[in-house]
Amino acid sequence: MQEPRPTILIVDDEPDILTLLELTLDRMGLTCHKAANLAQARQLLAKHVYALCLTDMRLPDGSGIDLVREVSSTASELPIAVITAHGNVELAVEALKAGAYDFVSKPVDLEVLRALVTTALKGHGAQRPERRTRHILLGDSEPMRRLRGMIAKVSRSQAPIYISGESGTGKELVARLIHTQSSRGDAAFVPVNCGALPTELMESELFGHKKGSFTGAVSDNLGMFRAANGGTLFLDEVAELPLPMQVKLLRAIQERAVRPVGENREVGVDVRLLSATHKPLEHMLQTGQFRQDLYYRINVIELRVPPLRERRQDLPQLTDHILRQIAGDSPPKLEEGAWRALHAYPFPGNVRELENILQRAYTLCDGRVIATEHLQLPDAESPGSMAMAAHEDQPASGAPSPRAAPAPADLDGALEHIERATILQALEAHRWNRTATARALGITFRALRYRLKKLGVE
Repeated sequence: MQEPRPTILIVDDEPDILTLLELTLDRMGLTCHKAANLAQARQLLAKHVYALCLTDMRLPDGSGIDLVREVSSTASELPIAVITAHGNVELAVEALKAGAYDFVSKPVDLEVLRALVTTALKGHGAQRPERRTRHILLGDSEPMRRLRGMIAKVSRSQAPIYISGESGTGKELVARLIHTQSSRGDAAFVPVNCGALPTELMESELFGHKKGSFTGAVSDNLGMFRAANGGTLFLDEVAELPLPMQVKLLRAIQERAVRPVGENREVGVDVRLLSATHKPLEHMLQTGQFRQDLYYRINVIELRVPPLRERRQDLPQLTDHILRQIAGDSPPKLEEGAWRALHAYPFPGNVRELENILQRAYTLCDGRVIATEHLQLPDAESPGSMAMAAHEDQPASGAPSPRAAPAPADLDGALEHIERATILQALEAHRWNRTATARALGITFRALRYRLKKLGVE
């Protein structure tokens, strides 16, 4: 016995559009119900169960966004996509924020429409591992429960997500969870660290290139966008993109197509875009370092990942999990003094710093008990914490803080002490990517490598 064909509701007042959509969907093996206005759509929604709803934005008795809001509030499991006028990106973004699954522009590109419908149907009614995410994104504090709830919600749509948060909070982990819970979970998840891409190769790495298009292009390269086709592209540290690259990224997002270097035509791509950075993009908009139109295109929905200091009650769970990863099923215990030190520490490097601290402590302890000295937490007055605390300790006048950090008595030792702390902090901030760290410090990669060797930092 054959399974019943999925039924799609199409809402549009143009007969030609309705016919085109119905023919296209019928060839995909789908059943269509048609409505010419909001009133008819509401009547059909009350009587039938649909796998997807497609609605025009301009209807005789209202806006398609009204229908999006109604469906999102009463039948959140039903994906609803909108049909917008060509180039009306602002309206499309408004629909996505209201809860739309995705959008397609007029004149309707049938290939884009088929991809949208296929992706939506694949996720409709599927069992998502939402309840299991608490064992991946650890923590039972209120900020973490709220974050997991948001992840489950945004995973159902195709809206671009901007993940904000300090370095080391787990932004990539959040991005992976959004991907795995979405209808694209079986397809590719392609992470790109924009800060680690050489400026001269950014376009080629993102959009691909043809063989012979430039010196060194010895073969065709798909590029990150096409590698993620059908799946999710995660642009980490998106604030590092230079302005000319931001223009090309904006076009790729709006047109859902890329032009490989050396190619004379654009190639369509179907990707879900997730972006992240630890930098304040709002400030970069004001200084002209980040394009406003790109910001509003990638920031349809923002997810903020809380820093560790805002969820200290999660420290025991995180610590136990990390130590079990390091030491197996018999992890060392922490002395009471060590626990107090951890709870008092501000963790400027967040969870990633906690992992490094515990790895070091496990190496230094006897394997059974971790004492305070094994943690080797930076002193509140040390150079390693000066940068972290600068915004809190700097006088209102802007003059340097009068507090001096303890350092070796001799000048050479003191300078080496400060240099080591500065480099280690930069490495932590850039996930130990040496190319990005050298760029942030304003030195060459070779100079950074020399300093690391001199300081004995591996």
